[in-house]
Amino acid sequence: MEPLELLIRNTSEVLTVEGSHREPAERALTPQPRASVGVRGGRVAWVGPEERLPPGAVDAATQVLDAGGMFVGPGFVDPHTHLVFAGERASEFDLRCQGATYLQIAQAGGGIVSTVRATRAASEEELIQWALPRLQRLLEYGVTTAEVKSGYGLDLENELKMLRVVRRLGQLTPVELVPTLLCAHAVPEEYKGRREAYVELCVQEILPAVAQEGLACFCDIFVEQSAFTPDEARRLLLAAKALGLRPRLHGDQLTSGGGAELAAELGAATVDHLEHVSEAGIRALAEANVTAVLVPTSTLFLRMRPYAPGRRLRDAGVNVALGTNVNPGSAMTENLPLAMGLACLENGLTAAEAYWAATRGAALALNLPSHGRLAVGDKADLVIFSCSNHQHVPYHLGVNHARTVLKSGRVVARMGTANCSS
Repeated sequence: MEPLELLIRNTSEVLTVEGSHREPAERALTPQPRASVGVRGGRVAWVGPEERLPPGAVDAATQVLDAGGMFVGPGFVDPHTHLVFAGERASEFDLRCQGATYLQIAQAGGGIVSTVRATRAASEEELIQWALPRLQRLLEYGVTTAEVKSGYGLDLENELKMLRVVRRLGQLTPVELVPTLLCAHAVPEEYKGRREAYVELCVQEILPAVAQEGLACFCDIFVEQSAFTPDEARRLLLAAKALGLRPRLHGDQLTSGGGAELAAELGAATVDHLEHVSEAGIRALAEANVTAVLVPTSTLFLRMRPYAPGRRLRDAGVNVALGTNVNPGSAMTENLPLAMGLACLENGLTAAEAYWAATRGAALALNLPSHGRLAVGDKADLVIFSCSNHQHVPYHLGVNHARTVLKSGRVVARMGTANCSS
């Protein structure tokens, strides 16, 4: 065997996460007790007992990392973030704590449109400098791949600006970024009372420009009484599919608006939020193999009930993923382990299901078949944790247990510090 460049040894277990969401999650995590992980060329080259390593696998040049009897698993994949933005909305948080609702804040001129004003006024360089610390925190929590949405530009110039920032950030940080166009996040102030005209702008100008520059993999839309209708979403997402952008939806968050059923109809990659999903919607998602992305940090942050029915979704056979939804208004946190703990406490998932949802389940949501697992030949995106089993991650609520983070076989973060240079 050609010598390994890196060997991780002395683990309690290695979770390779090579199973399916349709089997019990403990089995789907495919744990290998006391296994070692070998890396060569930035990819997993060996997983198994160290005593079974072939002759010549380890030589004087092999870097050895001692896991200290703790567990190793794939790097987290965050499938839902809004981490490129300007400004902050701490005053809205204070109002919410005093009893104001999401809709009341938006009707008073706050909410998404306030972030749009700040983001439009910011330069690309400013947006990059403000986003880098957020990416650093994601990395320190063990996130090696993250989806990033636009949606705070809401016109051609600024949606393109945001997505160009995402592309540049992907060149500046070890975190692999997956860009999503979310031009239909809200109706901008200049189109107030003319929502159909704004949808027309998205379809006729923004979508083609984004596709021409290759700036996004997905197209998302917020389907809600206060945002866009199912018919408007259908029109936008069919146009996106024709241009090669796979559909995603924010759906059934504040009301039961048929978002899940529409996602199934369109063959969307995901429908996200789902606090008010119907039983018919759950069945439709399972039949259409659409991933449900849950963001319980947002439900907590907005002081809302109910939480999305993660238990019913899993039991119906739906692939469930977990995201931070990091954004300035409804989930100002980069803490994915907190989302995992909340998913167990409030969405009804087990610890194994939460771990699946933050790794393999999220990777499948982003159409990344070789991410979120540690099979031989996959990218060596992995985390050495400071606890001996995956159950401790959601149990020790919101605490960061990512001791060492590797991206493509390179150490990019250690407990308390991260390296966000390329």
